Amino acid sequence: MFEKCTEVRQWLREFDSEWMFAGGWAIDLHIGEETRHHEDVEVVIFREDQHELYEALKSWDLHVVKKKDIKRWEGETLTLPDHEIHAFSQEGHRLEILLNEKNKHRWQFRRDPSITFEISRMHLQSEHGHSYLNPEIVLLYKSTYTTEKDEEDFLHVFPFMNDHQKEWLKQALMHHQPEHPWLEALLY
Repeated sequence: MFEKCTEVRQWLREFDSEWMFAGGWAIDLHIGEETRHHEDVEVVIFREDQHELYEALKSWDLHVVKKKDIKRWEGETLTLPDHEIHAFSQEGHRLEILLNEKNKHRWQFRRDPSITFEISRMHLQSEHGHSYLNPEIVLLYKSTYTTEKDEEDFLHVFPFMNDHQKEWLKQALMHHQPEHPWLEALLY
C-alpha cells in the first residue's frame, strides 16, 4: 500500500527542506487506504525552498505554469501568482510541486492570505512515515474548483476528520467560499 508515495520519497531524497504530500494522496494517507486511482502526485513545499528543489531535481525536466501556459523552468525565482511546477524524469516519472506561502510561523492560503494555519501543525505523518498536508487544508484548496473526485475525497475523508479540523475548514470556507455545499455537512 502507498508504493507510489514511497517512490516519491526516493525521488525527493536530495531535497532537504520540508515537503509533504497534497491533493488526493494526502486525503488517502489521512484515511490510511487508497480510495481511488490517482492520475498524478502532488507535493507542497514552501516558496522559499524553490531553489533547493531546483538543485535536487536538476536531472529532471522542470516546467512552471505561467498564466495557463507551461514554460520551461530554468531556476529563476518564481513569484506569485506562479506556484505550480511540473517535473518529468528521464524514466518517465511525473511529479507536480505546489509552492506554498508562509509568513513567519504561519502557512498562508495563496488565494486569501488572511486564512492561515500554524506551520508546525499543518501536516501529519502516516503510519508508513509519509508526511502529508492536513486534510482540512487540502479540502480548502479543492473548494475553489471542486470536481467530482474532490467531492469523493470530501465524502471519504469527512468521517476521519476531528472536530478541530472540521471547525477550521468551516471557518475557512465561510470566509473564502461562503456558498460552498460542503458547509452544509460542516454546520451540523
